[in-house]
Amino acid sequence: MMLVCGEALIDLFVSAPGRSEMSARAVAGGSPFNVAVGLARLGVRAAFLGGISRDHFGTFLADRLSREGVDNSFLVRTDRLSTVSIVAATDDGQPNYAFHGEGAADRSLRLAHLPSVLPDDIEALTFGSYSMAVEPVGSTFAALAQREHGRRVISVDPNLRPTVVGDMQTWAVAAERFYRTATVIKASDEDVRVAWGGRLSIADAAAYWLECGARLVVVTEGVRGATAFSAAGSVSVPGRSVVVRDTVGAGDTFHAALLAQLAKTGRLHPGAIAALDQSAIRELLGYATVAAAITVSRDGADLPTAADVEGNMQPCPTD
Repeated sequence: MMLVCGEALIDLFVSAPGRSEMSARAVAGGSPFNVAVGLARLGVRAAFLGGISRDHFGTFLADRLSREGVDNSFLVRTDRLSTVSIVAATDDGQPNYAFHGEGAADRSLRLAHLPSVLPDDIEALTFGSYSMAVEPVGSTFAALAQREHGRRVISVDPNLRPTVVGDMQTWAVAAERFYRTATVIKASDEDVRVAWGGRLSIADAAAYWLECGARLVVVTEGVRGATAFSAAGSVSVPGRSVVVRDTVGAGDTFHAALLAQLAKTGRLHPGAIAALDQSAIRELLGYATVAAAITVSRDGADLPTAADVEGNMQPCPTD
């Protein structure tokens, strides 16, 4: 089982404004939430640890996790309100976010909410997005990551949200707590650009993360594909050519698929990840790239099943 730690929220998709009203559609969201659903759809046991409100939206989120087959025994229910993220698409289909979540349920986790001992069948923990940096949940999850470091695989996806965390220096200090516990770091080229203000290349960022202790670093670049960095060197695969509906959930799909394939191939432990050769890494990237391509071809964060991905697999070209 994988324990996905982070936020679950409501994405409120709004249309272009009319003269006196805007239409909107509320869907379950949050990067870690999507990863948990993605793992379950790919046939990997997943549980979710996070604060979820008892309000109408929170009940919807908890019910959705259960329907998707995600273990919700680690949920922390609270009377605080649910975070609502307003999502408006730009002209090129990229999502533009505005968060309404100060003091909300997903930020309220404290040390007392953590299980004192994790079950033995939890092989990996994932962390990501703004719940790594806002308080008190950021320090709570950092303590969990530090406690479990060396015992289990820890996978981190920065999934930067500058409009939520604000000051990038604060973000950098908060995120490094997680980087130094990570076995796997999955990031996007946008994460690298925003985190360092364009001062570091992807290769430089990957070198920093490897120096922090990560065994595998993967950076996605949208249609240009993805590149992995490890002791075996760097490996790149191209993106898949699809008609893009929108990109919501693409990075989460990639993260879930990467971890799912590690689990399915018996490599979900730190030593095995450190020992991956270039051929094995290329196969991992190919699987995750196909999964992400399926998601961007659909409306919203509609993550694929294992059958969806396997039905679209083609041999990955070599570097």
